[in-house]
Amino acid sequence: MEKMHNIISLGAGVQSSAMALMAAKGEITPMPDAAIFADTQSEPGSVYKWLDWLEKELPFPVHRVTAGSLEEREFRIMTHQKTGKKYRKTEIPAHVEGHGILPRKCTTDFKILPLMKMQRKLAEVKRGEKNVVVKIWIGISLDEVSRMKPSRDPWAEHVWPLIDRRITREGCKIWMKKNGYPEPPRSACYFCPFHSNAEWIRLQKDEPEEFEKAVQFEKKIQELQEDKAFQVGQVYLHPSRQPLDEVVFEDKNQLNLFNNECEGMCGI
Repeated sequence: MEKMHNIISLGAGVQSSAMALMAAKGEITPMPDAAIFADTQSEPGSVYKWLDWLEKELPFPVHRVTAGSLEEREFRIMTHQKTGKKYRKTEIPAHVEGHGILPRKCTTDFKILPLMKMQRKLAEVKRGEKNVVVKIWIGISLDEVSRMKPSRDPWAEHVWPLIDRRITREGCKIWMKKNGYPEPPRSACYFCPFHSNAEWIRLQKDEPEEFEKAVQFEKKIQELQEDKAFQVGQVYLHPSRQPLDEVVFEDKNQLNLFNNECEGMCGI
């Protein structure tokens, strides 16, 4: 019988960090073989600082994988080989003036695929494997059950230890505090269009350099979008479709788009 591998999908946010630390203390079993963090190279500095700390607290290895810089991908202009037409491969779900939201590819290309590649490598998954040889721990909490999705691969099974133990996001924070751990930052790209007003306010207040980077990021993609070759309507990071540095953020009953994040790979 083949060895069953247990691998944490580490978003480095509140839930996955709490889950990893619970496993480290033996409160969730079995002990994971490893954790994997998919790095978009566009997280706020607070997330990387937290991850540096967290790695030292865990008795199992944390593998950082990346598909490159999501920020740089958003700025890249390509030319069609046959037509010579310029185009920009947009990954993020930016809000478009008069056109809703752009399709989201960032989670698949920069989170799921790099994670899956490393999972296969660590578990030495054979080509065409039909048996479950990897249990992938995903840090979705009880209050986010809508984000649960089964694995699409026959060799992998998704498990949700926090939900099994009926632990909420707030419960994770309480556990962290009770055990003397600091509270993790929210893990998401600094320019994520799914940020709630509360997160934009936090970024503006606690990490003003990152907020300013988001302002400049928006301006740059808007400049690129002004080229008629890419015109589908102007793009914005905030659902109000106003320039980010002009938005008056009010944290009142805003629809939480972040919980629609596919596969639960970001912000956990």
